[in-house]
Amino acid sequence: MVRTRRSLWTLLAAVVAGCSAAPPPSTAPAPSGLDAGSYDVVIRGGRIVDGTGNAWFPGDLGIRADRIVAITLPGALDDAPAARRIDATGRVVAPGFIDIQSHSRGSFLADGDGRVVSKVTMGVTTEIMGESTTNGPSSPDMMQDAGAQAGVSQFATFGEWMDAMGAHGASVNFGSFVGASTIRVLGMGLAMGEAGSSERRLMQQAVRQSMLDGAFGVASALVYPPGNFASTDELVSVNRAAAPFGGVYITHMRSEADNYLEAIDEAIEIGTQAGVPVEIYHLKAAGQRNWSKAELAVQKIDSARAAGVDIQANMYPYTAGGTGLDACFPPWASADGRLFANLADPDMRARIRQEMEVQTEPWEAFCSLATPEGTMLLGLELPEHRQYRGWWLGDIAEDMGKDWIDTAMDLVMTERQRISTMYFLMSEENVAMQLAQPWIKVGTDAGGLDPTTVTGLAHPRAYGTFTRILGKYVREEGVLPLEDAVRKMSSAVATRLKIRDRGFLREGYFADVVIFDPQTVADHATYDEPHQLSSGVEHVFVNGVAVVDDGIHTGALPGQPVHGPGWSGWVR
Repeated sequence: MVRTRRSLWTLLAAVVAGCSAAPPPSTAPAPSGLDAGSYDVVIRGGRIVDGTGNAWFPGDLGIRADRIVAITLPGALDDAPAARRIDATGRVVAPGFIDIQSHSRGSFLADGDGRVVSKVTMGVTTEIMGESTTNGPSSPDMMQDAGAQAGVSQFATFGEWMDAMGAHGASVNFGSFVGASTIRVLGMGLAMGEAGSSERRLMQQAVRQSMLDGAFGVASALVYPPGNFASTDELVSVNRAAAPFGGVYITHMRSEADNYLEAIDEAIEIGTQAGVPVEIYHLKAAGQRNWSKAELAVQKIDSARAAGVDIQANMYPYTAGGTGLDACFPPWASADGRLFANLADPDMRARIRQEMEVQTEPWEAFCSLATPEGTMLLGLELPEHRQYRGWWLGDIAEDMGKDWIDTAMDLVMTERQRISTMYFLMSEENVAMQLAQPWIKVGTDAGGLDPTTVTGLAHPRAYGTFTRILGKYVREEGVLPLEDAVRKMSSAVATRLKIRDRGFLREGYFADVVIFDPQTVADHATYDEPHQLSSGVEHVFVNGVAVVDDGIHTGALPGQPVHGPGWSGWVR
């Protein structure tokens, strides 16, 4: 009888699967069936949301070692031997969430906390890094100056960096694009200007090797030095090197504000000329004067897709963005690594001020866009400045008896660091509108944190991105269906990046599984009190190992590297 029920279920599952987009091909051996032996974990009675976007269905799920080996009708696994059983009645069983924009690099190296507690407690099982900078590849000079310059890293190759993270251990799976700024520094240092033919050849070779080492493509950030020193043509040439390996070009565009629509045009041009798909990081229309452009941006992307351009985007569900206070200064002020020296020089300081007051070049002036009253400083480290953590720049300026421009310049100069800052730039209406778009995916734009050890403030997206969508935008506001939200958090990323055997609940796929209560799942982190874990995510498995059990991190580090389609380790 068990075999009959299994056969009928397999047939039904095949019919349902045929109604949805096909997942990436599995390389795992075919499951051997219910009579193959015991299970390590049986999850029974849950509502299975499989990642395809199809409607949930009731069923049981069996895990053996690191794989999902059975998805059955409810009750079909009741008599099967299992080391552990989880009653998921009233709960959603979904594929683990894939964070397409992570900044957890420091957690996976040296003394970093590989547990990334804030991430796994909101259901994240895989983190994809690489925006702008990566820890490889590097020239000998870059390795000698590691940490002193933007884009500089400490591993000679991308592959050595991946190996080091694997040796360190992580609670989540991890992979990365190769940082375009790192590639730029490899060829050009921190100099402004166009890369010549010899520099481009060096940069292209580094990209090719990184793709063979498992990178998913090239990731740029074109609002920060030295990334914004790269021309459109240079970015085309760099991405052409990734194209034969199936690379994706993912970009924090040159503008998300006054030149927002033109920046989308540039991204499309880069992808089209280089022959690679385009993905836009944290899609947004920044600054109130640009909010009306959000609908136009969506229309532009839809129009490009209708014309055959492979362009998509991702986002986080907050109205504030986060970066450094140095983003208030014109990019040329940071050329050749001289920002602090320029801020200390009276003549250069006057020139910087003039450009901040009356902008003559096309750059993203974050303080002006958010206004000093919408710019919140977080990362102040000097004892005399710590009292200002969480203050608005305008209030700090008033307390110091200076104008906001001098205050910003003095703080960066004396702290000698970028100073983590939140800029309140976006419209809540636009956030909801964008989340409903079929080509949107989800990323935190944050690293994983442990609320028991972290100091200072942080953006709440590090704790609540995925659960905020499930609680606020799915359950409370009905902006998008549960099944579509899960798809945008899982299979949409896996399919986009060609991540094998993950992102779906499928027999033979890796057992990256999250179980959550759809009635209680919620974020609690706020801008004022960010270090609060999400609730409602009860169990999280990574490669079949429990990393969250009854809402508590287990301390397990079962994460594995994930690689792009050009990885030389694939069996061809």
